[in-house]
Amino acid sequence: MFKKILIANRGEIALRVIRTCKEMNIKTVAVYSTADRDSLHVRFADEAVCIGPPSSSESYLDIAKIIAACEITNADAVHPGYGFLSENANFSKVCEENGIKFIGASPEMIDAMGDKASAKTTMIKAGVPCIPGSQGLLKDLDDAKKTAKKIVYPVMMKATAGGGGKGMRVIWSEDELADAWDSARQEAKAAFGNDGMYMEKFIEEPRHIEIQIAGDRYGNACHMSERDCSIQRRHQKLVEETPSPFMTDKLRKAMGKAAVKAAKAVNYEGVGTVEFLVDKNRDFYFMEMNTRIQVEHTITEEVINYDLIKEQIKLAAGEKIEGKEYFPQMHAIQCRINAEDPLNDFRPSPGKITDYHEPGGHGIRLDTHVYAGYVIPPFYDSMISKLITVAQTREEAITKMERALEEYYIDGVKTTIPFHRQLMKDENFRKGNFTTKFMETFEIKGAKKK
Repeated sequence: MFKKILIANRGEIALRVIRTCKEMNIKTVAVYSTADRDSLHVRFADEAVCIGPPSSSESYLDIAKIIAACEITNADAVHPGYGFLSENANFSKVCEENGIKFIGASPEMIDAMGDKASAKTTMIKAGVPCIPGSQGLLKDLDDAKKTAKKIVYPVMMKATAGGGGKGMRVIWSEDELADAWDSARQEAKAAFGNDGMYMEKFIEEPRHIEIQIAGDRYGNACHMSERDCSIQRRHQKLVEETPSPFMTDKLRKAMGKAAVKAAKAVNYEGVGTVEFLVDKNRDFYFMEMNTRIQVEHTITEEVINYDLIKEQIKLAAGEKIEGKEYFPQMHAIQCRINAEDPLNDFRPSPGKITDYHEPGGHGIRLDTHVYAGYVIPPFYDSMISKLITVAQTREEAITKMERALEEYYIDGVKTTIPFHRQLMKDENFRKGNFTTKFMETFEIKGAKKK
């Protein structure tokens, strides 16, 4: 087992990793930018190293500085959390070259799953259901036209190096194709330095359902059931829950089996997630594989009573998984509490938290790094915390979330708490009647008209 782990991240996920390390008697090293010197992850780590100014490119994304921090503290492993360098093949490789264990996927696995076109080819070979689409990248506009005719409109054009909705276009007819081809490639080139495009059948009334998986270096893999992440805005998740209200026992078994196939196809080592789109007929299609811990890993932990960060560390240290499948015994919901103003188009709201009160009670979990007096910097993701409720039934979990949101008080900055309070009372949400398009029609009371 590792003696000391450096956490190459910030905020609540850094603090989350530190807590598990302490329970495993592993020493921890926090890295931080000058903007994060007062963050709780810095306070609770055994050691802390400042790695640069606020800009991510000069701190949390600077591989040389992080490796240097490992060397001066004698850390023998790095946990990258999520975001930043967590799915950076070069970082994984540099750690390997310097004798530091990267607690995540190998460079080869990250490369294989990071490029969406090659990932899809791998999944098709493994027998995992995939959305009908182009065979690899589109060569040119003529190739795009031929492919669209073959898979039938509507179609979705995506950037192979994409994420967060960048370089993505829905095309309903051939008349729209040329403009979409040009604009998507320009956007992808600007965002990722890569204008490679591929095309898929556009799935109508989709649900975004992902399967938590784990694999060891001995070829074993298992799944830990699903999470429904369909409530999202501009491809950014807002609320997640498990089990999915759309799920059936038959579908859960089929998706779990497909996810394990996907993990074994790339000899996956570590904890990861296989993401699927599920249509109105409950046909499911591989979307992507995330080779890291997810923001929403919390709800899976709650319903199967299992520490996924601990599992990550054990697998990285060479331990075997039990190989059994896990199914939810409870119902859990997570609301992402961001420093954003939901009444003003979710505009970011950095600043000082002047007053703060956390909710508590049975079945309430709060993962956060903030406190009264903490200043939320404008340089990073706007997440303040993750509020999780767990109960015997979905209805009880929603009721518990309503109560927790009423108790949760943050002053000094705008937050998404008012939005979540409204969502929990929404009739369609309570009935489980939603798709990834839910937020396009959901009206937030009191919001300014665009």
